Amino acid sequence: MSISRIYPELPLPSADIAIVGLGPGDVGEIPLGVWQLLHSGRRVILRTRRHPCVEALGQVVNLQSCDDLYEQHAAFADVYAAVVERVLSAAADGPVVYALPGHPWVGEATTGALLAGAWAKGLTVHVSGAASFIDAGATALGLDPMEGCQIVDGMLLATRHHPPLDISLPALVGQVYSRQVASDVKLTLLNAYPPEQPVTLLHAAGTPAQSKRQLPLYELDHQTSFDHLTSLFVPAQRPGGSFNDLQELIAHLRAPEGCPWDQEQTMLSLREFLLAECCEVLEAMDNEDDEHTAEELGDVLGIVAMIVQVAAEEGRFQMADAIRASVEKLTRRHPHVFDLANVPDMDGLYSQWDAIKAQERVDKGQKPKGALDGIPASLPSLEKARELQSKAEKAGLLVRAEVAAENPVLAGLLPPGSDATDLGRLLWQLTALAKTRGLQAEAALREYTVRFRERADDGIIG
Repeated sequence: MSISRIYPELPLPSADIAIVGLGPGDVGEIPLGVWQLLHSGRRVILRTRRHPCVEALGQVVNLQSCDDLYEQHAAFADVYAAVVERVLSAAADGPVVYALPGHPWVGEATTGALLAGAWAKGLTVHVSGAASFIDAGATALGLDPMEGCQIVDGMLLATRHHPPLDISLPALVGQVYSRQVASDVKLTLLNAYPPEQPVTLLHAAGTPAQSKRQLPLYELDHQTSFDHLTSLFVPAQRPGGSFNDLQELIAHLRAPEGCPWDQEQTMLSLREFLLAECCEVLEAMDNEDDEHTAEELGDVLGIVAMIVQVAAEEGRFQMADAIRASVEKLTRRHPHVFDLANVPDMDGLYSQWDAIKAQERVDKGQKPKGALDGIPASLPSLEKARELQSKAEKAGLLVRAEVAAENPVLAGLLPPGSDATDLGRLLWQLTALAKTRGLQAEAALREYTVRFRERADDGIIG
């Protein structure tokens, strides 16, 4: 029986190109308006025949697919560009229906490109939606996306080094169509999730062939049953593991119903806590205690979140400003990674780094830094001395007598082959000697670094 005998004919759009979705796979899920467009006598171009609904469209005349373009091009970007060009060329000869899996605006690169191309050629476009893999997946998993589910393309996830996900929220990954994509997705997820993280492989959601299989993340690419209808579900981890959880907690502590101590903190009062927590991290790292190091790093992040919360409340800046500044700076300072710059060796790398930093100061209208500038005044004196020596040596401002390796007395105290324990013992003994003379080693070294800077600025050293 013709569908028109059951349902009334809907008015068809007069656009040059009708982009329609075929839904997740069950022909019964195709909207009536889409079905009538497919049977309107217009030329129909399928992005791919690899979809369960296509068999039911056998009676459609003038049906063409773009599967041949997948054979002609190696990169998906080239395939999609060729698909768009084919549809645009066909539309020049008359109205075209372009049909694709799922919903035209969900995980579909050709829709936006086709609209842009049509606009440039003066062609009109109508988009008719359908159920997407999100609808089918949510139904199969008993999941309410409005509760914070994250949706990500498997091909995008496979190209990243860290997943763009909040691990405290569930995630649905679409288009995990091959074992290679699954392997790359697994490697990306392992940068944020433990190997034992339970995941669910969802196949052909919304069709009679639907199936689910739960397995640990590390076994994801051990499977072989991947195709264009395969998705991956990653459940949320227990709350408290994401930076968003930490920011929410800190904001709550600072809120009117929060904690009086946290409410009283200022940018100034938090300085000493930040320094103390950093020192505790260093101690844990020295002890090679991973559990303690993770705990202390969490404390540092807590102070960072508190500083940012205070700044946000005062209208000074937000966390995104701090993170974005770091991302942009690191990207800018690594042109040999993110651009076409070629660095032959480490010396060239350091020179490039210094040149970029100098240009940044020029761009900000700041005076160029001197050879010994850029060392935080709050550094402990020993670390400050090390940084100052490194900069002075690089700038040729250390005379031979001030280089330990050239001083026979110092070289004898710490002969070649000495390790960190030997150095620590020597520093301990120097500290004890200073104590017997009524001197403070920390203050003495800090004072000497100041004198060294003054002499260098006056041109005495060199």
